[in-house]
Amino acid sequence: MGREPGPGATPPLLIACALGIEQFALRSGDRGGAPGPVTVLRTGMGPDRARRAVSRALGEERWRDAAVIASGFCAGLAPGMHPGDLIVADETRGPDGTTPCTGTDLLVKALAKAVPGRAVHTGPLTGSDHVVRGPERVELRAGGAIAVDMESATTLRTARSAGAFGDGLGDRPVAAVRVVVDAPEHELVRIGTVRGGISAFRVLRAVLPAFFEWHRSLLLPRR
Repeated sequence: MGREPGPGATPPLLIACALGIEQFALRSGDRGGAPGPVTVLRTGMGPDRARRAVSRALGEERWRDAAVIASGFCAGLAPGMHPGDLIVADETRGPDGTTPCTGTDLLVKALAKAVPGRAVHTGPLTGSDHVVRGPERVELRAGGAIAVDMESATTLRTARSAGAFGDGLGDRPVAAVRVVVDAPEHELVRIGTVRGGISAFRVLRAVLPAFFEWHRSLLLPRR
């Protein structure tokens, strides 16, 4: 799965994604600068697979205290979005409720440095159990969501409910960072899909330094 923590080690970071191509992108990025153990977990597609995989991983002693980031690709909902744009959720929304994210502002700043020139959008990331198109996207956007994917909401909800985080450390830190692979003017079924997919893949490969900066901030002493 990745580098494993030892006794008394720095709390680890678990990055959860659904697809093999997402896992490959995240694993092939720059792994230097990680402040602690890191693993990239492939959950499989859909909320049910995400729930099982994340619950199983956090049930292992070596990953029990992991901070969790849900990552990979998503569909943008706002007009003007392009493949390769970044989504940083301030909350995820799913059938089981809303999960607030940790350190959103820090992630936005870190991603601006890690992937200069790419637009970074912040707002609610909503979950679905199927690929969302057309009128359904419009409806989700009307509800305030800026992007949709199938696993993030369940991943973060499962992480938050997976038992105590450390010894009195409070809520488990969770975040969701996604790369837009299609958007209202750039749907997957249209010409340009391949080029958009390559652009999104390259961006996903570049996000790890920002994830590590977020992880490092969690380890600083709290005043």
